[in-house]
Amino acid sequence: MSYIDISGIRKMFELAKAEGVINLALGEPDFGIPPSAKQAIISGLAQDFTHYTPNKGIEELRSAIAEKLRKENGIASSGEDIIVTSGASEALHLAILALIEPGDEVLVPNPGFVSYSPLVRLAGGVPVSYEVAESNAFEPRVEEIEEKLTKRTKLIIVNSPSNPTGAVFSRRTVKEIAKLAESEGLALLSDEVYEKIIYEGEHHSFARYYPETITVNGFSKSYAMTGLRLGYVHAPSEAIEEMLKIHQYIQASTVSLSQLAALAALEQGEEHVKEMVTRFKQRRDLIMKELTGLPGVTCLSPRGAFYAFPNFSTYGSSQELAMELLRQAKVVVTPGTAFGSAGEGYLRFSFATSEENIIEGMRRIKHYLEARQ
Repeated sequence: MSYIDISGIRKMFELAKAEGVINLALGEPDFGIPPSAKQAIISGLAQDFTHYTPNKGIEELRSAIAEKLRKENGIASSGEDIIVTSGASEALHLAILALIEPGDEVLVPNPGFVSYSPLVRLAGGVPVSYEVAESNAFEPRVEEIEEKLTKRTKLIIVNSPSNPTGAVFSRRTVKEIAKLAESEGLALLSDEVYEKIIYEGEHHSFARYYPETITVNGFSKSYAMTGLRLGYVHAPSEAIEEMLKIHQYIQASTVSLSQLAALAALEQGEEHVKEMVTRFKQRRDLIMKELTGLPGVTCLSPRGAFYAFPNFSTYGSSQELAMELLRQAKVVVTPGTAFGSAGEGYLRFSFATSEENIIEGMRRIKHYLEARQ
């Protein structure tokens, strides 16, 4: 496994454990799970619902997810087209393992979520990056994706709302990419884990326009259930059957109590989500105010997720600057290069933390940058 490196996010997470350090790197909501989800776990324990579940997940949860996909995303779905997984991370892994043969090429966003390229390599595939540039509001250009296609291209990975940039793709962009994948007979893997965390615009699911899309989603981000490790994948039946073969050997089924919590969150947790998103928007506005006051720094306002991706290119290497901020200012941020070569010059800031941490962390960073002038 020497060809797979430890993720840049994980490296910064470990560094954040030092005393007195403010962590603006961790992409994890600091809220509790919906009260209904907590009660579902308590009731499940009382009823000894602590055993294996069906490989695909309990029928009630899969049916609820299918209904959610139909009503909210415009995706024709049934519970049989869904596998409940141990977080969206397993869902991504299953999809890529099921689709990719050694030597197949997979188009991945650059900058993009740190797992995409390593998961492709683990499957024996070849990741080929397409840039999502600040000049285009961090949305992909369909023309560039098309230029990257070869006879070996098998899959295109897309992510909106996006990590690390906070971009929310327009309906036009989604439809154009879906049309390209369909015309070329390519698989499309859409990572939609931040779909409910949107401040401007609206979420558009790729599978609404291209039924062959594999949709990955979960409960970690939208419902603050990161530790419960609950995600899901929706796909055409043939792809689901291939993924199920892998899932049943490496996982069997995911946590029974987490499935009860997810079901309760879907049925009764929307007000909790709305309150959380309102708080995130306040924090987004706060960190944007602080970032735009930093010397030599520019930043597009994120339209979704809970990350800002400011441009610090006037200060040189992202990796070196991130380490300097840790050593000198005791603030942890993630270097943009953790997300791909096109992230050079950028830092990722997570505002999934308290306003107090944001204010103090940004005060320290401003003091450090001004001392460099």
